[in-house]
Amino acid sequence: MVKAADATSGLTPLYAALKIVLDATPILGLEKISILDSLGRVLGEDIVAERDNPPWNNSAMDGFAVRWEDIKQEQAIGKPVTLTVIEDVPAGKMPTKTVGPGQAIRIMTGAPIPQGADTVLKVEDTEHTPDSVRVFKPETRGANIRSKGEDVKKGECIIAKGTQIRPGDAGMLAILSKSFVFVYQRPRVAILSTGDELADLDERFSEEKIINSNSYGIAAAVQEAGGIPFLLGIARDTPDALKEKISHGLNADILVLSGGVSMGDYDFTKAVFRDLGAEMNFWKLAIRPGQPLAFGKIQGKLAFGLPGNPVSSMVTFEQLVRPAMLKMCGHPTFGRPVVHAVFQEKFSKRTDRRHFLRGVLTREEGVFTVRTTGDQGSGILTSMVKANCLIDIPEEVERLNPGDLVTVQLLSGVAWSTQAASTYSGGHRTSCC
Repeated sequence: MVKAADATSGLTPLYAALKIVLDATPILGLEKISILDSLGRVLGEDIVAERDNPPWNNSAMDGFAVRWEDIKQEQAIGKPVTLTVIEDVPAGKMPTKTVGPGQAIRIMTGAPIPQGADTVLKVEDTEHTPDSVRVFKPETRGANIRSKGEDVKKGECIIAKGTQIRPGDAGMLAILSKSFVFVYQRPRVAILSTGDELADLDERFSEEKIINSNSYGIAAAVQEAGGIPFLLGIARDTPDALKEKISHGLNADILVLSGGVSMGDYDFTKAVFRDLGAEMNFWKLAIRPGQPLAFGKIQGKLAFGLPGNPVSSMVTFEQLVRPAMLKMCGHPTFGRPVVHAVFQEKFSKRTDRRHFLRGVLTREEGVFTVRTTGDQGSGILTSMVKANCLIDIPEEVERLNPGDLVTVQLLSGVAWSTQAASTYSGGHRTSCC
């Protein structure tokens, strides 16, 4: 049974919170889009081949289509064979003649193999005139022929439902004449920052204000996860202002609010959620950074109240909001790629919370090593700028020493070192049902 929250601390373990979030998250419906718009989207249907590819035996080389029976004596005794050229077949044309004894057809790469021929000789292995070809080099029967259906056979499931479309998949969709495909819809995410201390980018700069960075960082994270962000701006520190902004956000699939979920005198989120009929599941997480975090549903829509500190909001987005978005998009798995790495520093903490340190992962002599980005304060946004991973330290771990093995979540959209990038493994691929 999943424990929703610790009875003494009131903190919900992350594994329990994630289960609660995913259980509450619906999978969105399907939409039909062009393959030109399909990159990164998740297929909502199995793609089944309606014909073979190649549709017929074709030449893998420029050369001459011949009968192997006519050239096998050259293979046996080394005597050149001269054949009569009866036709030229460029790519895109069908042969009109059948290759008979002592005959050959000049053929280009991709052109269909004519009747009677069972082997293609490379043009560079022959001497030829417009009317004849001399064969000097032996060749095996069936050489340089691509067989009908060797790539795709009619009736096969080629790309499975639940696959995130990559460039190779888009090319295969074109081969299969699928100009439009059904994919899962992208979640619409309304993003709201709270606090009188915030100023937006287009406001006059004031020494009393801080720039609203959370909305833009979260919006970028939403886009990177495949969603559509809508910025609601800044809600001032009054219940009415907060309620008005949240109400506008309920037109989206997910509401993400940052700030206002702590216990301060001006943190009105809990009261406003209650007034809007919210069904809240938890208010605090047993993680650092990111302890003050709310999740529930408001009028049937997923609602996340993230911490106001920039790093806390980004880390908690990674752990809870992003998995919910991936489920909505139809992904079969919801986590970041994970590797194990050798920790290079000393670190200690209390044993009541799971920590996510911002880290730099590298590979040295075939071994992953990881170090922190430096100061790990929840307001140090440069710790996320420098990071290519999050170092996941379980609750029960009290201290780490250099050489200890740790679990690392890989982040994307960062400047990977050549060594680390060479081992990065991303999206999940599925098999046809």
